[in-house]
Amino acid sequence: MESAKSNMNGHQNIIVMRHGDRLDHCKPLWVSTAERPWDPPLVHDGKVRAYQTGQRIRSQIGFPIHRVFVSPFLRCIQTAAEVVAALSADDLDDNAMPSIDISKLKVAIEFGLCETLNTMAIKSDVLPKDGKFDFKFSDLEAMFPEGTFDHNVEMAYKEFPQWGESVEDFKERYVNTLKILAEKYPSENLLLVTHWGGVSSVLYKYFKDATKYLVDYCGCVELRRQIMDNDGFGESADFEVVTSHGVAFKNNKAPIHGPLIIQSPI
Repeated sequence: MESAKSNMNGHQNIIVMRHGDRLDHCKPLWVSTAERPWDPPLVHDGKVRAYQTGQRIRSQIGFPIHRVFVSPFLRCIQTAAEVVAALSADDLDDNAMPSIDISKLKVAIEFGLCETLNTMAIKSDVLPKDGKFDFKFSDLEAMFPEGTFDHNVEMAYKEFPQWGESVEDFKERYVNTLKILAEKYPSENLLLVTHWGGVSSVLYKYFKDATKYLVDYCGCVELRRQIMDNDGFGESADFEVVTSHGVAFKNNKAPIHGPLIIQSPI
């Protein structure tokens, strides 16, 4: 079991968040010359949105984030880096949570949070020619402040998912990843930076509403559960959806909890 950290009121909190605005959806011609057309970065506005989301999280949620788990895709790495920067900044108002001691916040890459691996999310004409989704971890780690990347963390999904996932496959993967990480770090609050499918799959599971959702860039859902007593007695409760931001019902486009600013593509 990982070392425990105090939680507020005996609860564990998890935020599942989509990445920011991706370059290929703002500049479609980018894919024709890109070396890695399947792995677009954020545009400038996407980085700004991610940073502002980090500011909102710190100002409004009322609990500290202890660990960040992130999909290895570049747009998610860049999103997480901006959120981490906002969480550790010293320029927020007096009502915000105190800035995080950057030496205590830990970041890790998680294969279980990666993009949905089928043609619904990644078009066949931009797939890697050799069929391999390769990531240079040293470059991705360098995007975070020194000392924040935790090399001792073992991934929930130790192998990259196989291409051709069904809808049920990727829903199960996202939910299982959340469950595994939650159980591994029961006394820590987590931020999971992932893709549209990750946020919507968590809503399917815990919002108890079998519908489809629109998830805006940096849209997120906040989950909470009561954890067992410090003496180890009792069972941890299941997660409940506390709130969401930038998420709407697909059938009528009505926000679930708050305003949906734009309707971004996958």
